[in-house]
Amino acid sequence: MENKNRCAWSEKDDLYRHYHDNEWGNPVFDDQKLFEFLILETFQAGVSWHLILKKRENFRKAFLNFDYQQIALFGDFEIQELMNDAGIIRNSLKIKSAVANAKAFIKIQEEFGSFSTYIWSFVDGKPIENQFTELVQVPAYTPLAEKISKELKKRGFKFIGPTTMYAHMQATGMVNDHLTSCWRRQ
Repeated sequence: MENKNRCAWSEKDDLYRHYHDNEWGNPVFDDQKLFEFLILETFQAGVSWHLILKKRENFRKAFLNFDYQQIALFGDFEIQELMNDAGIIRNSLKIKSAVANAKAFIKIQEEFGSFSTYIWSFVDGKPIENQFTELVQVPAYTPLAEKISKELKKRGFKFIGPTTMYAHMQATGMVNDHLTSCWRRQ
């Protein structure tokens, strides 16, 4: 990889650098991609994001390319199949939450036309531009992430606390937390 000034967390290895340089913080308005990040972020609770990235293609296969319409129909058989899949995080509560979240996701789409319209309304349709100069300044969550988390929980979402929500906001570009020295800031 070429020598670029990146956010310090991304310098662990090439997998992190690639994710940082090509995805993290890019505004995502596509419902399919938003759902993918929701699934991945909920599975990240209690484990490293690096592990999730390493298993991302396994998750993609296990969760049918993150097709929320199909995941919403998963029953006991599919949940057990996922529990037997060593390629993903085998946590029954997280797997069941993926099914519940798919159902809640579809309900929001029906109400608002798209999940994107709903979720981006919390930031008036444009990213919050933070101006952090050091990694220690970046919060684990914010009052806004707490508010969105509570709203999603009211709508039936599971495993979507404020820290998970803030990570989702960062990943999907709802907030720009690239450090001011990072080349991605431009």
